[in-house]
Amino acid sequence: MFGFLERRFVPVAARIGNQRHLVAIRDGFIAIMPLTIVGSFAVLINSLPIKAYQNLLDSIWDHATWTQWGGNMWGATFGIISLLLSFTIAYNLAKSYDKDGLSAGVIGFASYMTFGTFGEGGLSGLTTGTGGIFVAIIIALLSSELFSRLSGNRRLLIKMPDSVPPAVSKSFAALLPAMITIAAFALVRTIISAGFNIPDIIGSFYTAVQEPFMGLTNTWLAALILAFIPAFLWTFGVHGANIIDPFMQTINLPAIDANVAALSAGEVAPYIINKPFFDAFVNMGGSGTTISLIIAMFIIARRNKHYLTVGNLSAGPGLFNINEPLLFGLPIVLNPVLFIPFILTPMVNVSIAYFATKVGLVPAATIAAPWTTPPVINGFLVTQSWQGAVLSVVLIVVAVCIYLPFVAMANKAAKTGKSKDNHIESSSNLRA
Repeated sequence: MFGFLERRFVPVAARIGNQRHLVAIRDGFIAIMPLTIVGSFAVLINSLPIKAYQNLLDSIWDHATWTQWGGNMWGATFGIISLLLSFTIAYNLAKSYDKDGLSAGVIGFASYMTFGTFGEGGLSGLTTGTGGIFVAIIIALLSSELFSRLSGNRRLLIKMPDSVPPAVSKSFAALLPAMITIAAFALVRTIISAGFNIPDIIGSFYTAVQEPFMGLTNTWLAALILAFIPAFLWTFGVHGANIIDPFMQTINLPAIDANVAALSAGEVAPYIINKPFFDAFVNMGGSGTTISLIIAMFIIARRNKHYLTVGNLSAGPGLFNINEPLLFGLPIVLNPVLFIPFILTPMVNVSIAYFATKVGLVPAATIAAPWTTPPVINGFLVTQSWQGAVLSVVLIVVAVCIYLPFVAMANKAAKTGKSKDNHIESSSNLRA
C-alpha cells in the first residue's frame, strides 16, 4: 500500500504543494500573520471574560475609552486585511516569476481597489476587512499574472539612462504594464457594475459565494477532512499543513471576524472551524497531536534507547508544536505501525472538540494565538475560557490512550527485530 501510494499519490501531492499560485496565497497570509495575531489580542484586551479585569480597567479609564485602544488595533489589522492580502499575494506571485514584486504588489492593491465599494466616508468595511478576502485573492493572482506577462514584453519597457537611480528606473519600467493592468480591471468593474447592475461587487460576491462556502465548510464532515489531509500527507513525508494552509486561511479570518462580531452582539458564534480551533485542539505538539505520542513513548518505551533519545529530543520542540524530530527521527513517515494512530488521533480529537463546541460546553475560538503557543495555554487563549484549557487536557489524554497500544506494538517489534539481529550475529560468530 505504501509503495503504491508513494508512486501514484505523493508526486501529485508534492506538485500541488509546490504550485506557485497556492504558494503565493500561503506566503501572502504568512506575511500578515503578525498583524492577525495583534488583531486577535486586541479582542482579548477588550473582551477578556474576567469581571475583576473589566472592573479594574473601568476604574482606571471609562469603558468606551479603554476599549477604543483595542478597537484601534483591530481596525489597523483585521479591518484592512483584504487590502494587505491584495498586496502580499500579488507580491509573492510576481517574485516566483522573478519579476518586480514590489511593483506587482502595488498594482495588485490598486487593481483590488478598482473593485472596492465606496461610501460617503470612503471605502466600506466589507471591502477592506475580511468580507473581501476571496475577491482580494482572485484579483491579486490575476493582476500579478497579467503584470508579470506584460513586464516581460520589451515593447512596453521604458528604459531610462544609466545615470537615473534604480528605484526610478524600476518605476518607469513598470509604468506601461501598470497602466494596462489597472485599466483592464477598472474596465471589468465598469462592465459588471453597469451591464449587470451590480454596484457593490464585493458585497454581492460575499453574499452569493463566500458566506455560503464558509457555511458548507463549517460541518463535522469538513472538520474530519481538514484533520485527515495534513496527517495523511505527512505519513509520506509531504508537508500536509503547507498544502492545506491556503484553504484554511481563506476561511480562517472571516470566521474569526464573524465570531467576534456575534459575541460582541451577545449572540452565539456562528463558526466553529477555523485555524485557532485546529491549533488549540488538534495540532497539539504538531500534526497528529504528537504531544501525546511523546507522552506515550515515555510511558511504554522507557527501556527502548532509540525511543527515549527521540522522545527527549522531541519534547522541547513538541511543547511549541514543532514535531519534525518525531516525524523523521522516530520515524512516523512511512511507518506501517504509527501511521494509523497518527491519522486516527486528529480525526477523533477534532470530532470531540467540534461537538463540545457545538453543544456549548466550550466557547468558539475567536483569538488567533501564535501557532507555537504551548498546548492547554493555547486552548485557554483562543476560547478565552478555562473550558478551552480543560478540553485541551482531555484531548491530550484521549490521544495518549489511542497512541499507547501502537507505541507498545512498535516497541515490541523493535525489540523482536533487535533480538533476531543479535541471534544472527551470534550464529555467525560461532560459525566463524
